[in-house]
Parts: sequence; structure tokens; C-alpha cells
Amino acid sequence: MRVGEPAPDFTLPDQDGVPFRLRQLRGQAVVLFFYPRAGTSG
Repeated sequence: MRVGEPAPDFTLPDQDGVPFRLRQLRGQAVVLFFYPRAGTSG
């Protein structure tokens, strides 16, 4: 992905385990933050 490129739709559980789809935020500014898995170098 490149900066400003639309992210593909995906579904993940929210903090309560309820499925959340990225497209629910369509039309809004969204910041996605990716980080290495906990406990790994990097």
C-alpha cells in the first residue's frame, strides 16, 4: 500500500469481539497503524 491509497475492506473483531468492517467508516478520514507482533524485534 502507498500513502493515500484506499485500503482494502477487511473485518476484524472489535474490543468486545463484535465483527467490525473497515467499510463502516467509508467517507471518513481513517488512520491505520500497523506494528510488529508483540515480543518480536523490529
